[in-house]
This record gives sequence, C-alpha cells and structure tokens, in this order.
Amino acid sequence: MQVASRLQHIQEYYFSQKLREIDGMNKAGAQVINLGIGSPDMPPHPKVIAALTRAAEQPNTHAYQGYKGVPALRQAMADWYQRQYGVALNPDTELLPLLGSKEGIIHISMTLLEAGDEVLIPNPGYPAYRAAAHLSGATPIDYDLKPENNWLPDLQALAQHDLSRVKLMWVNYPHMPTGTAPSPEFFEQLVAFAQAHNILLVHDNPYSFILNQTQPQSLLAVPGAREVALELNSLSKSHNMAGWRVGLLAGRADVLQDVLRFKSNLDSGMFLPVQLAAVEALNLDASWYEELNAHYRARRELVFELLHLLGCSFDANQVGLFVWAQVPTTYADGYALSDEILQQARVFLTPGGIFGSNGNGFIRISLCQPIEVLQQALGRVREALGK
Repeated sequence: MQVASRLQHIQEYYFSQKLREIDGMNKAGAQVINLGIGSPDMPPHPKVIAALTRAAEQPNTHAYQGYKGVPALRQAMADWYQRQYGVALNPDTELLPLLGSKEGIIHISMTLLEAGDEVLIPNPGYPAYRAAAHLSGATPIDYDLKPENNWLPDLQALAQHDLSRVKLMWVNYPHMPTGTAPSPEFFEQLVAFAQAHNILLVHDNPYSFILNQTQPQSLLAVPGAREVALELNSLSKSHNMAGWRVGLLAGRADVLQDVLRFKSNLDSGMFLPVQLAAVEALNLDASWYEELNAHYRARRELVFELLHLLGCSFDANQVGLFVWAQVPTTYADGYALSDEILQQARVFLTPGGIFGSNGNGFIRISLCQPIEVLQQALGRVREALGK
C-alpha cells in the first residue's frame, strides 16, 4: 500500500535506525555503550514518585481527563514560570499542558502551517522541527548557526532575504545540540526581528536548568514577546521525567486556543496521577536542581577527558545535557569518527550531521550515563586508540 504523500520527505528518525544497529551488535555480544541519546537515567525526586503512587491507588483517578489538564497542574506551571523565570502567566488561558513538548512541535505546525507557508529552521537544530514542517505541508527554510557567530543566527543577514512567506521561526536556547546559552540582549533582538517581519517565534526551552551558570531564561520575559512568541517547556530533562511525557505550551491565549482545537482531536488527556505527580515536581525547591547539576557536572568532566583523548575541541562553558565538540581534521566528519569509535571501541557517539549540514564536523556526547559507565567508555576508547 502506498503511503500518504505527506511522508515523502520524512525519513525514519536517525536514533530509531541506529538503535536497531546497536541492538544487533549487542545480540552478537558487543555490549555497546550508548552515549548518544539524551534520556535522563536518574529517577525523579522520591516525592514525585510517591505522589504518582498515592494518586494511582485511588479508585477515582483512572478516567479520561480534560484536554487542558487539571487546574492544579496549570497553576503549578504558572507558579513555576513566575518563580523560575519571572514570567506571570494566566493558568486558565496562557498555559496548555502537553503529552511532552515534542507533541507540541507537531501540534503548533499542524495548527498554523500549510502549503505555501515557510518556516525558519535552525541548522544545526532538532530534527523534529523540519519533520513537522514537512508534515504540515509548509516549506522548511534553514537559517545558519555557525561557531564564528557563537551558534546564534545572524538576524541582520537573515533580514535581507525575502521573508514574506515565513510564518513561523523555531528557536531553541539553551541550544541543542551546541549547548549555547542565550543572552538577554539576543532575546531582545530576536523579538524585535519577529515584530519587524510579522513572524511567530516558537522557543523550545527544555534545557534551561541543566548546567546553567546563570538564571534560567524564558523568551516570554522579554517586553513585547507575548505578541510574537510561544514557548515550549518540559519536565523531561529538568525533573528526570522523560518517559512520563509532561510538557507545556505557554503564550498567547488565542493561539493556544487554536492549538487546543487540533490537540483535542488527537488525545484524550493526560493520566491524572501523572498530572498530580507533575505538580509535586514543579514545586520542588532549588536543592533539587543543585543536586541534579552536581551529578551532571561530575559526568561532564569525564566526557571532557574522553573528548581530549579523541583530539576534539570544545567550549567548556556549554549548557544542557550534552557536550558538543569539533572533530579533528583527520576525520572527514562526525559520522566517520562516530562509526570508527562504534566499531573499534563499542561506544556510540552522535554525529553532528544529523542535526543539519552545519553540524557535519562535530559530534555530540550525552551526559545521561552513570560515572561508572563513562569511565568504562573512556577505558574502551583509550584501548582502541592505543593510548
């Protein structure tokens, strides 16, 4: 049976393919260490698990739920934004809980984009932005992020292009995969750019609490942003709840209502015990983030050591759950280095090219493995390289 034309430009997600290859190697006895995917390996706070358990044990918590989430969850999200980002949001109209923020990428695209529209996609950037644009029928247009501009877009150069058909621009800071943190000045310039060109910004913001030495930032804190921007956020990385699928969309009430029209045709709400556990997570104090980052900081030192061993260069001040590094010139690109280390050391590193052509000379390493596993990976690579 022929698939729908909307899948013409959609390939299987790279990690889905690679995990099959790694699974095959493991079945043959390789025991590959996967340093590719950013799935937190540590559990949520015990209070969060206890809240889930208590709620799940009740006989009246297993029914369908509303599409907007329970009021307690929306209020906890609003309080979290006020406390952590200094952004006041109306919990009834300016917040929409999601089954993970990745869901929101599709919802926004299918709600707002169609054939004839153009959408600005960061290169390098999260591949889901491009896939969502294709699924909506819109045309993705790359905007360059390059190391010489600290992985920030050149908004002046971008303004010289014909932007008349651009309806939406995806932005993501702290940036994945490069770990670049935003400055308040950059966010202000971004809002001014969107205002000048009548473009809706969608800021994907799941990494602001991981190894961030400054106050976490929301694009919605910038004056004027409410008129031209939405923001996605998630508990996946900040609270070790990736498999729980709890995200949110924040911003303009009218646009959120339109997104809800699409979303309500796709799901039947979030499991109530998960919502109540998310309330507990959002109410955790600063000690949670401090402890989480202490673990990631120790792991990052081992990743730095691994990258030095590979001859890679990198910025030690990166933010987020990964380390982004330039491969030595002895390799054609990140794919070549990744393939060599996988075959020789049985360690998987993500090639930067999967995030766009500007990532071809780079690799990305996840911090989502325990110290002992990272030490084992370091030993394997050292042995494979004869060092």
